[in-house]
Amino acid sequence: MSGLENLDFFTEKSLVDDPYDYYDAIRRCPVWREPAHGVVMVSGYDEAVAVQRDHDKTFSVCNIVSGPWSGIPTKTDSDDISDVIERHHHAVTFGDYFITFDPPKHTAHRSLLSRLFTPKQLKNNEDFLWRLADEQIDRFIAKGKCEIFIDYNFPFTLDAITDLLDVPEADRERFRRAAYASRLEGDRSGFVGVKEEWFVDYIEDRRRNPRNDVLTELALAKFPDGTTPDAIDVARVATFMYAAGHGTTIDLLSLSVLMLAERPDLQEQLREDNSKIPAFIEEMLRIESPIKSNFRMARRNTRIGDLDVRAGTSVLVMNGAANRDPRRFDEPSEFRLGRPNILHHIAFGRGIHTCPGAPIARAEVRVSLERILNRMAEIRLSEAEHGPPGARRLKWDRTVLFRRLKELHLEFTPIQEVAKNDHTNVD
Repeated sequence: MSGLENLDFFTEKSLVDDPYDYYDAIRRCPVWREPAHGVVMVSGYDEAVAVQRDHDKTFSVCNIVSGPWSGIPTKTDSDDISDVIERHHHAVTFGDYFITFDPPKHTAHRSLLSRLFTPKQLKNNEDFLWRLADEQIDRFIAKGKCEIFIDYNFPFTLDAITDLLDVPEADRERFRRAAYASRLEGDRSGFVGVKEEWFVDYIEDRRRNPRNDVLTELALAKFPDGTTPDAIDVARVATFMYAAGHGTTIDLLSLSVLMLAERPDLQEQLREDNSKIPAFIEEMLRIESPIKSNFRMARRNTRIGDLDVRAGTSVLVMNGAANRDPRRFDEPSEFRLGRPNILHHIAFGRGIHTCPGAPIARAEVRVSLERILNRMAEIRLSEAEHGPPGARRLKWDRTVLFRRLKELHLEFTPIQEVAKNDHTNVD
């Protein structure tokens, strides 16, 4: 290796700003135990997919966000710690949410999401997205500049997910205020101010008084075995989707706009032919994965690639590194709009723990980019805020899990274009 492997991936700020040389260095050993915390780093594509798909017997997602700091006692001579995970699961970060559940509990709770992702609901939500995108752009376009995070990405994704969940119109301002307060307070929980108690109230009300809305569909949902989940279980699914549908989409949208601002040639290609936007999004997901990585815990002694891994070991599956594995993608550091195997990327994971908000993120970013490109020309970074080309200053959130910009100041030339009312879905 090159010496970069001696840096502590979990604390080194330079690796937050630009992790890609580090990824290249450690990928020479696609499965490697880093020295600072004993975490097994999985940076190879095939190895990452193998871990993500081995979700039943070998790897647990109990520590998916907390890693070696989960609080689960793992120093043991046992070759299988499944019982230890079960006893201590309640104490882990997000321990009450299905993202930390393993089968069969995960299967039961995730099944409730099927009430959110019906073709009818997704179509209705997309119709709303087109209107919302133009309404949001209308607020700043005449200025010829914006800070895209606060002026567009944050409010657009908030209103989009509250619409998908059918949050009553009268309550949406409460969600907005809570989200903005959460951001100002520096809340890092990921729940953008929403309280699960709010959704408990909705679920209990809809069970007493059913309506023709998504919240009623959620309230009346059953587990696969026919039993009725507690209201709090349904509320936690809704709460998580509200938060996840907001955060991941913001990150993907911010990264996409940054790429376009730095690549006028791509701007022109997509502006001239909006049908290329879905391919652009997939290549963005590969080259700048908004979910950089997530953890697993080895339930039992196992082997990943050429490395023996003991039960209780934290494993970091590095989506962002695997998506640049030259064994899978030719010239992986290059952005290629027509990459033939683009859908092989694992930005949203593989297996039963694939990001449930992926369809939402893709739709919101596709709609947003089409409206931004068709209403804003010569999109560029503000040099006053971010410096000149070759000496850019960008602020990144210090997290190993997400590729997350804090702000993005843009300048552009407004295009006098009448908003379109009919759009064709592009898969």
